[in-house]
Amino acid sequence: MKLLSLSAQEMIPLKSESDLEVLRLSGKILSRVMQKLARSIKPGITTAEIDNLALEFIKTENARSAFKGYRGYPAHVCTSINEEIVHGIPDNRVLKDSDIISLDIGIDYRGYFTDAAITLAVGKIDLLIKKLIEVTETSLYEGIKLAKPGNHLSDISHGIQSYVERNGFSVVREFVGHGIGLKLHEEPEIPNFGPPGEGPVLKEGMVLAIEPMVNLGRWESEILPNGWTAVTKDNLPSAHFEHTVAITSKGAEILTK
Repeated sequence: MKLLSLSAQEMIPLKSESDLEVLRLSGKILSRVMQKLARSIKPGITTAEIDNLALEFIKTENARSAFKGYRGYPAHVCTSINEEIVHGIPDNRVLKDSDIISLDIGIDYRGYFTDAAITLAVGKIDLLIKKLIEVTETSLYEGIKLAKPGNHLSDISHGIQSYVERNGFSVVREFVGHGIGLKLHEEPEIPNFGPPGEGPVLKEGMVLAIEPMVNLGRWESEILPNGWTAVTKDNLPSAHFEHTVAITSKGAEILTK
């Protein structure tokens, strides 16, 4: 993994307690939005309809989408289906029985950003794909357990990779987690792979978006012609889970749970 230079380490922002108070509110709002959106997932719904619901739910909470317009992204939520890893763009595609879909949402509440993702089954799915989803979600919590003061950033990365590979799946290399809080993307980058004990030391006040992306087959990906959507090169399914986490004296506090 690429290590941050000393100057980059110094750029990792620390949040004050007053910052964290608003980030907790932002995280709770995002959690409610995600729960409502997850309940809408069923065969027959289009990803454009999912995007419209996301906008409705976010506006109801007096927040705004952090994704719409970000670097030109055209929607309020990322809807990545089956072999799509991340950044699937909502359109008129209809979800069908046996699909899986990853929902990735970021919000801005009073200038404080949180980010979360979940992968859901659409109807009945193959047992191996169900295991892929379960392993990806558990790998997120394996990483979060290591997000505590005194540990190195790469301890999170190594914990995720180790769990995923023990279960026979592969971790995407090209996309990583990130710092978050006063911006959607802050320092540091958080790979989901690498050796332990490297990178910056975690400190109280850091806020991280930890997000393993896990493939059923090989880890390699490519970008579709739309310039956004990443897919697996072998066209096998991929899963994605994410939480926004604050580093506290007691360990990791999940803000988007």
